Amino acid sequence: MIGSLRGVLLDRVLRKDGSAEVLIEVGGVGYRLVVPGSALGRLGDLGAGVFVHVHTHVREDALLLYGFPTRDERLCFEALIAAHGVGPAAALGMLSVHSPNALRRAVAAGDTEALTMVPGIGPKTAARLVIELKSKLEVDTDEVDLSTVGQAPDGTAVRGEVRAALSGLGYAADEIRMALTRLPDSGTVEDLLRHALGELAAVR
Repeated sequence: MIGSLRGVLLDRVLRKDGSAEVLIEVGGVGYRLVVPGSALGRLGDLGAGVFVHVHTHVREDALLLYGFPTRDERLCFEALIAAHGVGPAAALGMLSVHSPNALRRAVAAGDTEALTMVPGIGPKTAARLVIELKSKLEVDTDEVDLSTVGQAPDGTAVRGEVRAALSGLGYAADEIRMALTRLPDSGTVEDLLRHALGELAAVR
């Protein structure tokens, strides 16, 4: 089982579903990994060194690698796919829209609307996930930073999470800049993301 990779980033592409695919060369071998769309900007430039935490997913017809810039994201991904009815694609979609801490805040607050921002997650599924994830997201608490759960991040961090979520949803850089300029001065990640999505829907 592959747990991590350190190598050179050779290629990256954002996919239509909001996730992304990267090619990392390690010792002359190129590994294709699927990553959250929000991770692309954090993996560095093409040709640069890169390190990712990896979840190896084995199916009858394929062996798939999912990569994450942080261990926390990998742990959240594994907690998500352990929930009933959540496959790797939905879990990646969740992490493309919400950072691990934003996801924990939504679950802790029972904020099903935040979960329904993820394509393919409806109200019933979101309500079930809130119940299931309250325990699953806190597995291995020694390895996961829970210090910010229930706390509001500062304004810079909030806008960074909104920017990452919009990028993960496939919006172009100029669209994201426009949406960010129209955001209120304060608010939670979930509130500002709703506002940004409303602004983007109005101009499309």
